[in-house]
Amino acid sequence: MKIIGIIPSRYGSKRFRGKPLADILGKTMIQRVFTQSKKASKLTDVIVATDDIRIYNHVLDFGGKAIMTSEKHTTGTERCNEVAKKLNSNSDLIINIQGDEPFINPLQIDAIIQLFNNPNTQIATLAKKINDVTIIKDKNTPKVIFDKEQNALNFCREIKNISTKGFYYEHIGIYAYKKNVLEKICKLPQSKNEIRESLEQLRWLDNNYKIKVGITNFQTLSIDTPEDIEKIKERIR
Repeated sequence: MKIIGIIPSRYGSKRFRGKPLADILGKTMIQRVFTQSKKASKLTDVIVATDDIRIYNHVLDFGGKAIMTSEKHTTGTERCNEVAKKLNSNSDLIINIQGDEPFINPLQIDAIIQLFNNPNTQIATLAKKINDVTIIKDKNTPKVIFDKEQNALNFCREIKNISTKGFYYEHIGIYAYKKNVLEKICKLPQSKNEIRESLEQLRWLDNNYKIKVGITNFQTLSIDTPEDIEKIKERIR
């Protein structure tokens, strides 16, 4: 099975312009994401998908692979789809790896790929059990609700009527798609639920695509602001 890991990387983030090139103790964020992703045992290749020549050249400078993509994409999924088409290869799966998680555990990438051992899996993602009630209440932390077969039923930002008896799961924003499914979902218009929650995966559910949810015990560390860089530096030290 040919499996391509793609890291969407955009320079013009509203909250942190130039984020992929931010230095984290001697290495840029995009270099750390790329290096960690390459450690995943099940990936055939890893490619950075960017709309900025500075990121493109930097990736080539440290020995990575990169492909230039359109500036018009509104999601990482669309950027992944463009790269998948440009590769013109017989890849079976495309893994959308978040470009702002410099310490992603490669075992998470392998875990999401394993969900395709079930031939009926169309799209897959990961979730982590929440043990802190403040995270349950945090609207900036998307949650996922899934059934006994671990198929996603809903994604949301806020859990109403929190029960002390129930378990809640944080959505970990890595996705995997069968290549033909990726192409189809990129042609779908935005759904009302997606617009309301600002979560693109709701568009797929609203159009009857199944999303398999794998459970991970690894916590991801995403970077949204320059302050997050300093917090991560302190954690490493």
